[in-house]
Amino acid sequence: MVIGKIWKEVVIGRDQTAGGVKNFLFLVEAKMASETPAQAVGNVPPEPSPAKRKRLKECFEYGNRIAAQENFDYAADVYTECIVGEPGNALYVQAFLSNLKKKFNNNKRGQALGFFKLAPLKAALKKAVHSKDWVNVFRIGAEALKINPWDTGVLTALSQACEQCGYHEAQLVYLKQALDANPKDVEMCRRCARTLAELKLYDQAIAMWHKVEQLKPNDPEAPKAIADLTVRKTIEVGGYDETGESRRRIEAAGGEVRTPDALSRRDRLEMEIKRQPTNLPLYYELAEIYVRDGEYARAEQLMAKAYEITKDVAAKEKLEDLQLRRLRQALAEAEKEYRSNPSDQTKQKMVAAQKALWSKELEVYKDRVERFPNNLAFRFELGVRYQLNEMYEEAIKQYQIAQTDPRRKGVCLLNLGQCFEKIGQHRLAMKHFEDAVQEISDRDAENKKRALYSAAVLAYRLKDYRKAEQHASALAAMDYSYRNVGELLDKIAKRLEAQRGAATAEEEAVEVELPPGQDEE
Repeated sequence: MVIGKIWKEVVIGRDQTAGGVKNFLFLVEAKMASETPAQAVGNVPPEPSPAKRKRLKECFEYGNRIAAQENFDYAADVYTECIVGEPGNALYVQAFLSNLKKKFNNNKRGQALGFFKLAPLKAALKKAVHSKDWVNVFRIGAEALKINPWDTGVLTALSQACEQCGYHEAQLVYLKQALDANPKDVEMCRRCARTLAELKLYDQAIAMWHKVEQLKPNDPEAPKAIADLTVRKTIEVGGYDETGESRRRIEAAGGEVRTPDALSRRDRLEMEIKRQPTNLPLYYELAEIYVRDGEYARAEQLMAKAYEITKDVAAKEKLEDLQLRRLRQALAEAEKEYRSNPSDQTKQKMVAAQKALWSKELEVYKDRVERFPNNLAFRFELGVRYQLNEMYEEAIKQYQIAQTDPRRKGVCLLNLGQCFEKIGQHRLAMKHFEDAVQEISDRDAENKKRALYSAAVLAYRLKDYRKAEQHASALAAMDYSYRNVGELLDKIAKRLEAQRGAATAEEEAVEVELPPGQDEE
């Protein structure tokens, strides 16, 4: 079987199981091995052949698809094959780390008790670094990051391997991830600054050296590096050199020619896209640069062009993600403006931005559910968007399907209760709130508190004060400061006291029937 056929089968969803993913990876590895006779030179990974690079690209695109479906573990395995096969590809490294951040909800610590799993891997990694076995450093390091993608020791080892192999762009990705884990690590800032300089990203390198100055005042290296980089930037941007050849080239071209070294990464990507208009990874990287520079509209135009040319679903999803990022940014700015200047005008602007985001999210997730009807994560997200847009009956349908996913069952029950309450089905709502209280783990404290509060308030409205007291008391035991639970308990206590008083009065008013012939004295 040729690998192209395997790829097509996986893409159209014929094999989405864990076994299918592993089988796909095995076949890709076997195919690449059969087509790649090159061996590592010394301990440096060999340059991938065109055939192997094509297989890795297919593997990467598949990883993007399953990552979009929130199959984070499977995606991590697929991306691992990519970064081990071509460790210098910064785009593969970025996707690998981004997927792991989403998997661990950006908790900055990775797996619970991951230290015990990491220990043997870190020992093997240290041995590989010591022997300068960079091939195994990349392989072991990737496995270690799947346990904790913020482990600075592992990230440092991988950045060192990249430096030794000349993979400076990938090196920068690992260093920035390490800085994300520990922004005040002076040595990591130094390494990051040097790598930025190596990539001729002088403004960023200078900014990083300024950060070193802030973290370590009177540092002797930082001011010298800043001065040196300022000179280098002036020389390269101006197109000067000792022989004057660069100047003559610029003058001969009427001042329009720039030497390759003076081109920014952004310029180089724009040129590469013109040469390779169907190469999606180039579009992805350039779009991220546009977003980083605040040019959301330009990034969207770029991905719209990519989708128009390639008709690749991944390009469409990237375009949708960019549109959502722009709308979220607009909402954040509107909220900030309202907080600093509360008025009817700023409030209307904030509400309009919120509605625009919710409407677009609804459109995006409807489209994704149509493409991936068995993806329960997309079903859940669509339910949330229906609920936010006050389309409660549609939301109920999606939550009832999504609740078959045990990871989201408790939250689905909670949201179902809210939707049933909105359409006046109070008894159904109460049942779902109580089921949610039982289903949601105490580890998910925020949703547990939401479920208890919702159950307590609805029970109070239904005049079931005993049940309201039970749920409100459980919530108060978890977090007495949660919303107005203290006030709610006081109201419940008054209602219960009134009920007891009414019951006592009713008992006193009942006449006792005496046996015949006996009169009440």
